[in-house]
This record gives sequence, structure tokens and C-alpha cells, in this order.
Amino acid sequence: MPNTIGVDVGSTSTKIVLLKQGEIHYKIRPTGWSPRDAAHQILEELLQEQALSREEIDFIVATGYGRVAITYAHKAVTEITCHGRGAAFLVPETDTIIDIGGQDSKVIKITPQGKVMDFMMNDKCAAGTGRFLGVMAVALGLDVDDLGKFQDVKPASITNMCTVFAESEVIGLLAQGTPKDAIISGLHQAIARRVAAMVKKRGSYEKVVFTGGVALNQGVCRSLEKELGTKILVPEYCQIAGAIGAALIGQDSCPAQS
Repeated sequence: MPNTIGVDVGSTSTKIVLLKQGEIHYKIRPTGWSPRDAAHQILEELLQEQALSREEIDFIVATGYGRVAITYAHKAVTEITCHGRGAAFLVPETDTIIDIGGQDSKVIKITPQGKVMDFMMNDKCAAGTGRFLGVMAVALGLDVDDLGKFQDVKPASITNMCTVFAESEVIGLLAQGTPKDAIISGLHQAIARRVAAMVKKRGSYEKVVFTGGVALNQGVCRSLEKELGTKILVPEYCQIAGAIGAALIGQDSCPAQS
């Protein structure tokens, strides 16, 4: 079995997956100002940990917004294609993927084999993304990782999804004495409504998988379940689904497999 690597260079974080003897090994680091440097650093760390040299890697596939910076990759593939393949691998029979990353959100319809049939992306602004939640967390005086830990309560009304206006709205609610948990529930509900509308525009859905960094936020996940009326599945490797898909595509592309 070939050793393949998937490099997913996102706006917020860079994920690298190594498929070695059928096992998944990975690292995640902030992308920072240089996607090329971030990917190079964690790739070298991962290879060192696994006692491998570059020469022992059979195929490298780059994906994500910074994929063009990975000049040593054998192939560059869109993140839509890689997320489809990765999600189908992680959760068989998936038909719908919700992926919310640092600066965009996607809804992808796939076949059981992970082939993309249709997709919709919101990448025009940061509304409902990881960056949106990060800004709201700062306004609330919290770490973004803490948002999903608050219990669901009656949500405060959040009428703006624009990051700038929503931040002002949150600050105003705090000044009025609105409890933080109500504000957080309102933010989660607002994100879920926006994403659920994208899902419904793509037609029917039966098995929905949630990937991306925001999938770790249990509050967003619960709100999505309420809006869609179905169970949302969050795989163990939800943050690296795209990188896993890239590494799997590398296996398909490897000369040894031809």
C-alpha cells in the first residue's frame, strides 16, 4: 500500500494527513502569514515522527485555498472534491456534507462513493464561519472554544449576520444585561438557520455529516439538528476531512495503483 499525503491549506489552519499502511497520521497548525512555510514545517515534523523521508512518499495532493503554494505536490485538487471523498470515507452512505471553516461555509451533495453531485458555498463574507464565531467570542470575553460548552437556553434574537453589525449587536445585548448563554444560543441559532437554508436549497437529505473546525462546537451542531429535523453526524476526524480526501485521491493517483 502506498504512502500518500494530503495537504489542506485553509485560511485559518493547515492540515496534513499521512496515509501509511492504511493508518491515518495527521498534524494541524495555524496557517499564519505564509501557507507555504506552515505546510513545510508540519510536513517535516510529521515525516520525522513517522521515520519517513520525502522519497518514501509516493504521492502528495494539495487542496484548500492555499494549494497553489504547495509546489512540491504532485497534484492540486479543489477542496470541494476532497471534502466529498473524505466525508464518504469517514461516514459511509453520507449524502450531504456541511463544512464550516475559518472563512467560508459549504454544503456538498455527494454519491455514496464520495463523488460531488452539487454544492453551494458562502465565501463572500465571514458570516456564520469560524472567524465570525471568533469575533463574537472576543466581544463576549470568552475563548472561541468555550462557546460550544454553554447550555442551550432561550436564544436572544440576533438579527445581523454581518460580522461587524453582529458584534455591535452582541455588545448592545450585553449592555442590556442579556445573559451570555442566551446570546450564544442566539448566535448558534442564527448560524444554523443560515446553513440549513443552504442545505434545503440543495434538495433532500438523509445522512448529514458536519465537518470543519466549527463542527467541534456542539451548540452549532444541536442548532443545526433542530433546524433540519435530523441527526447531524460529526466524525472523529471532522477537522481533517479535506486532507483525508486529498490523501485518498493520492492513493488513486499513485502509479503503483495504476
